[in-house]
Amino acid sequence: MSRICQITGKKVISGNNVSHSHSKTRRKFYPNLQTKKFYIPEEDRYITLKVSTSGIRNINKMGITAAMKDAKAKGYL
Repeated sequence: MSRICQITGKKVISGNNVSHSHSKTRRKFYPNLQTKKFYIPEEDRYITLKVSTSGIRNINKMGITAAMKDAKAKGYL
């Protein structure tokens, strides 16, 4: 599976390592992804999602069903 959050859509971005002499080499910035199980009471089952830590905060705030509905509407799930 690729390194993309299934709730927020965060993914790898590229940038530069900048040395003291200001020479630049390419690098990648990775999202802080966690594999986590969530219980969906409406369906009475667990699902496993690869979620960023900000995605976990969104789920805690909105609830899993609302967060999944929003992610499906945006095309992340």
